[in-house]
Amino acid sequence: MTSPVRFQIAVDAADPHRLADFWAAALGWAVEDHEPAVRAALDAGYADDTDVVTHNGRLAWSAAAAAVLPGSTREDSGRRLLFQTVPEAKAGKNRLHLDLNVGPDRLDAETERLTALGATVLYRVDEPAGFHVTLQDPEGNEFCMQ
Repeated sequence: MTSPVRFQIAVDAADPHRLADFWAAALGWAVEDHEPAVRAALDAGYADDTDVVTHNGRLAWSAAAAAVLPGSTREDSGRRLLFQTVPEAKAGKNRLHLDLNVGPDRLDAETERLTALGATVLYRVDEPAGFHVTLQDPEGNEFCMQ
């Protein structure tokens, strides 16, 4: 039997730090700490001040941020959301989206919590075959909650 494949989902963003903050809070994850790698790259001359920002009191890459399971790193979690800066805005519907499974008892409370974090409700579906709320994150990426 082979070991599970580790993966990350990469998301294009105008502001990768804002999306990493949003998705870390939405999922109960953490924003990945890049400060040790940033400091090492700066010290070695591989990066300069134009490559970094200070975000939430830590040095971070200016063009990328990630959300990971709490207490994990990209090497040990096997799951990661990477947000990377791109010059163009999102256009059209996502070809891939996340479904957050919170259950019917938590759906309204989680919808309120995520809208307070910057999400927008697009529509609700409540049919005999199922229910969900479709939302957008702060940059317009659709996701569903059920």
